[in-house]
Amino acid sequence: MTVAFEDLETLKAAETICDNLWKRIAHWGPFARDTVGKQLVEAADSVGANIAEAYGRFHYAEKVTFFYYARGSLFETKYWINRARTRELLENETALAYATELTNLARQLNALLDATRRQRSKENQVPKAVREEASDYSPIELVSVELFSPDDLAWLGRADS
Repeated sequence: MTVAFEDLETLKAAETICDNLWKRIAHWGPFARDTVGKQLVEAADSVGANIAEAYGRFHYAEKVTFFYYARGSLFETKYWINRARTRELLENETALAYATELTNLARQLNALLDATRRQRSKENQVPKAVREEASDYSPIELVSVELFSPDDLAWLGRADS
């Protein structure tokens, strides 16, 4: 059964994180919002956007690529959260809570990547040879058959002379 991309737990987690960041950053001053805030919101939004784009792709290689983009954006989001904490735009506890949520999201994203790879490998498994049960065949009893009689061999020997 295929799950709609809106129902993906990984996507829901990404949406929750970026929406919560948006609400917090909207209250920052103009300079903080224009420098760190925009970068942080764009990185967080990109995580979910790339998951959604991966889900809409047909080929597995494209799906995996966009999941990697999502993971890269996730790490960028962590970077900007650390910058916001260092610049005292986020409290330490809040930054740590976001970092924990992003770590959990990274684990979900890795599981999604792994599931996509496994699904592809299952569909691409083509038997390399026809296999039959060994019990279908009984061993052949070798019977000694004389291809040439002693007279034939004698005659063949005379032909060489």
